[in-house]
Amino acid sequence: MNPAVDSFFSKAQKWQDEMALLRAFVLSCGLVEELKWGVPCYTHQQKNIVMIHGFKEYCALLFHKGSLLQDADDLLIQQTENVQSGRQIRFTNNKEIIRLEPILKAYIFEAIEVEKAGVKITYKKPEEFKMPDEFKFKLDEMPALKTAFEALTPGRQRGYLLHFAGAKQSKTRLERIEKYIPTILKGKGITDCTCGLSKKMPSCDGSHKSLKLIG
Repeated sequence: MNPAVDSFFSKAQKWQDEMALLRAFVLSCGLVEELKWGVPCYTHQQKNIVMIHGFKEYCALLFHKGSLLQDADDLLIQQTENVQSGRQIRFTNNKEIIRLEPILKAYIFEAIEVEKAGVKITYKKPEEFKMPDEFKFKLDEMPALKTAFEALTPGRQRGYLLHFAGAKQSKTRLERIEKYIPTILKGKGITDCTCGLSKKMPSCDGSHKSLKLIG
């Protein structure tokens, strides 16, 4: 167990017992425990394999390349239609987790083998995603923004399109677009570091939270 991750479990308001059990099962598979994106992430040779998440209605194991697993027991869930790689297995009580222990470990070991084999996810190209009308209008309205967006890597473009399109209401989509216009103009992706303090550049590791406002 990684002491740096202990606080996540101790501060969890729900599913503490369930997530503690999932933690024990995952660690028994020989993975390394880290804290990434604010949640426990388990890696093999520095490659992400599975994460533990707590939600309002359930807790879950999230397999980073879940779409590549065989899913022989039909347990994997695609959170939304736009999620291409990750897949969840959801739980609401300890009995479910205990009953599924051998199957969960089999899924984890399969995920490790997928990573060892170097199998890659074939992601959709940005142009294959539907661009929200609000963002299309903004790109037409701001040539500099359009130039900056088109200069981003396909992965960064995809991240923005998924985030903008994920909002159900037009007002929310507009708010998200306005929030990230400065970031796009800087040539940054939605998960890139913007403060320059991250130890995992170019990705953000939350270091900006240590900054204190002055005045």
